[in-house]
Amino acid sequence: MHERVGEVAGYIWRYLEEVGECSVSEAVKQADSPQSKAYMALGWLAREDKIVFESDGRATRVRLQ
Repeated sequence: MHERVGEVAGYIWRYLEEVGECSVSEAVKQADSPQSKAYMALGWLAREDKIVFESDGRATRVRLQ
């Protein structure tokens, strides 16, 4: 499972590189993976200081560091 989460993290990272910024729900949707793995991948990227989360009151957005 560790390898699969890493693959999903890579996909999300490349997606954010393309779009710049999106909502967390959009990143999870675009990951084309089970939600649990997509959230684990976001956590992995956050722990590695690769992404930043920002809240605008309604939604949480994510972008590359």
